[in-house]
Amino acid sequence: MAHSLAQCRGSNQRWLAAGVGIVVFWLSAVLVPVAAHAQAGYPDRPVRILVPYGPGGVADVTTRIIAQRLSEKLGQQFVVENRPGAGGIVAAQAGISALPDGYTLSLTGNYNAISMSLFKSLTYDVLRDFAQISSLAYFDMLIATRANSPLNSVKDIIAAVRANPGRFNFGSVAPGSTQNLAVELFKLAAGLDSSVVIYRTTPELMAGVLRGDVDVQFDFYAALQGAVRDHELKVLATGGPERMPWLPDVPTVAESGVPGYEVTSWNGLSGPAGLPEPIVMRLNHEINQVLQEPDVQAKTRQFGIMVRGSIPQEMQARLKADIAKWATVIDKTGLAKQ
Repeated sequence: MAHSLAQCRGSNQRWLAAGVGIVVFWLSAVLVPVAAHAQAGYPDRPVRILVPYGPGGVADVTTRIIAQRLSEKLGQQFVVENRPGAGGIVAAQAGISALPDGYTLSLTGNYNAISMSLFKSLTYDVLRDFAQISSLAYFDMLIATRANSPLNSVKDIIAAVRANPGRFNFGSVAPGSTQNLAVELFKLAAGLDSSVVIYRTTPELMAGVLRGDVDVQFDFYAALQGAVRDHELKVLATGGPERMPWLPDVPTVAESGVPGYEVTSWNGLSGPAGLPEPIVMRLNHEINQVLQEPDVQAKTRQFGIMVRGSIPQEMQARLKADIAKWATVIDKTGLAKQ
């Protein structure tokens, strides 16, 4: 009896193995061609892009300009869906939870790199849980002050801080924001000890600078361009690796006496991990073509946006480098983690 049971179990196992083999063969024969066909016809329905900011901001505007051109080129709507909240976590979680089929994409970038160290615990890892597609746009940090300020350079700022300990104030928005960390990195790089006044919004910060409540502010061109154009603010330095084309007479922070200082926020497009390579490469190709179009460059340039694409590996490497960079700043400044 025992021998018969053993034979029976062996026979069942052989049949089970054979059955599994048949199912696997069928799935390979049927589903793989179906998937390949779906990727070849991509996209055949609307694509949504999750943006972790509210409507009207510089990242939102950039994404909408690019989404419109992708819609026109690929014959399907690329729809921007704003998902602000929780430091970008809401949008990121929705993005990684979507099917990796190319129909849900996420705007990712510098804020994701900061979040990796700013938050005590995250439900995702931007390097592991996203498939990077291409960078989209870059935004250099600016250092500005009121037009009638005696400060005219970065060297003036450094001298004023050292001559007036405890009396010089930097201004920024939102603890843990790129603007806030840009101030902290400047203090570290220049060896300065000075307070940072945090404002809730950029307009409130700008009003504080114009009143003289704070001496300088760190922010992006899109936020400051109106006040700069109206000669209410003057830009003392830019945070990028090179001078901005639309501010050619303004030196970078590095060439102003703080070597190694560089703060350029950026964003790019990603999909959930597991996004098929043909879809990644199709999107990468189309995005890089769109970003080279003169009309797209002209529309984004008015906001101080430098559009530039990349290969996926370059975007992944940039994220990895920025994670390490901002982790160091957060640790050295003792910034409270959220």
